[in-house]
Amino acid sequence: MVEPSGFRGAVEFLGKLGVYDVVLPFLLVFTIVFAILEKTKILGVEKVDGKEITKKNINAMVAFIVAFLVIASTQLVSVINQVMANIILLLVLAVCFLLLVGVFLGTKEFTLADYPNWLKFFMVLMFLGIVLIFLNALDWLNAVWKFLSNWPQEQVVTVVFLIIIIGFIGYIVHEPGTKEKEKTEKK
Repeated sequence: MVEPSGFRGAVEFLGKLGVYDVVLPFLLVFTIVFAILEKTKILGVEKVDGKEITKKNINAMVAFIVAFLVIASTQLVSVINQVMANIILLLVLAVCFLLLVGVFLGTKEFTLADYPNWLKFFMVLMFLGIVLIFLNALDWLNAVWKFLSNWPQEQVVTVVFLIIIIGFIGYIVHEPGTKEKEKTEKK
C-alpha cells in the first residue's frame, strides 16, 4: 500500500478543518456580493471631500451576512463546490483548445477577437456549458432528461429538425450591419 504524500495529507487535513466546505465558499460568496454592491452602489454613497464614496461598511456587512447564510445551507455549499469545479474544467478545456489552435498558427498571435463569429460561437457554447453545469448541480438535468425521454422519437426529431430549419432561415435572411445602419440613421 502506497502512503499518501505530505501534500496530499495537508489537503486532506484542510478538508477535515472545513476549508473547502466553509471557508472557501464563504470567501467566494462574500467577494462576489461585495463586488456587486460596490459596483452597483445600490446601498448608497457618501460624499467625502467632494468625492462620492460607496458605503463600504454597509456593503461589507450585507455581503458578510449573505455569505454566512449561504454556508449555513449545506445544499448551497455542495452546489457551489460542484459548479465551481465544473466551471474550472470548462475553463481548462477552453485553454487547451486555444493551445491547440496556437500550434497551427505558429508564431502568429491568436485571439478570438480577430474572428468575431467564432468569438460569438464560443461565448454561446460557454454559456450553454455553464447552464448545463448549474442544471446538473441542482439535479434538474435529470428531470429534463426524463421529460424529454417520454416523448416519442418522431416528435423529438421533428422538433429538432424544425429548430434547425428556422435557424438556417434566420441565418440566411439576416442582413449583416442592419444595426449599424439604424444607428447612423438616428444620428
